[in-house]
Amino acid sequence: MWELYEKSTEKLELNRVLELLADCAGSEDGKAACRALCPSSDLEEVRELLEQTTAACTMSAVQGSPGFYDVKNVDAALERADRGGSLSTTELLRIAGVLRSARTVKGYWSEEETAQVLTPLFQALTPNKYLEDRISGAILSEEEIADAASPELASIRRHIRATASKVRDILNKLLSSNQAKYLQEAIITQRNDRFVVPVKSEHKNDVPGLVHDVSSSGATFFIEPMGVVKANNELRELAAKEKKEIERILAQLSADCAEHADDISRDFGILVSLDLIFAKA
Repeated sequence: MWELYEKSTEKLELNRVLELLADCAGSEDGKAACRALCPSSDLEEVRELLEQTTAACTMSAVQGSPGFYDVKNVDAALERADRGGSLSTTELLRIAGVLRSARTVKGYWSEEETAQVLTPLFQALTPNKYLEDRISGAILSEEEIADAASPELASIRRHIRATASKVRDILNKLLSSNQAKYLQEAIITQRNDRFVVPVKSEHKNDVPGLVHDVSSSGATFFIEPMGVVKANNELRELAAKEKKEIERILAQLSADCAEHADDISRDFGILVSLDLIFAKA
């Protein structure tokens, strides 16, 4: 019987049809659900599936299809957060994407509409705009945390900018002083996260300071002048405080997600189901 089934699906080119269907889904999990579809011989199930597709077709014809592109699998991240783990910026942004999709897809459906087969799915979505905004407001991208993520972070970064400006002012004075003739180039650069100037090797003793690096040719010494050592130390301390505060912010956001893990996970499953249904439509 199974061999007959396989031959039939092969003759009907079901895999090609399902691949075309997957192209219409917005999320990767929605596409996977499309490819995993199998024919049903249960009459009631077939009728329900046809009703779902018809309902989605009707809705799409009136107001277009909802978007599912931000729907990514976050179950593993939620499970780790639930165990007390701290999530990465990428994982938190994906959770925010699921929350945003739950909000927009639920907004796509109107409570005033006549109840139909898809109504229970839309009703079961539980958007959380507060948590969505908390994540989106704190994390600008996978590499950048916003100053506004916390008052403490904003304060630390103000001090970082002020101290870095002080270091540059001191070094700029050196660049325009008599010591400028000892420099390979009149520029300010960084080595080991500390501001330095490139000094000609033959004049390395004419610029008092700490040597942090030497060029591959040996012609240039990268020296931290003594006048900026204290400010550079302060910058190093501020950078450590910034890192610690960012870790605290990510840990707090992770804990917030853990509190709503069940709702978020359920929303993800519903969104994938709706993605599949609207792909059929």
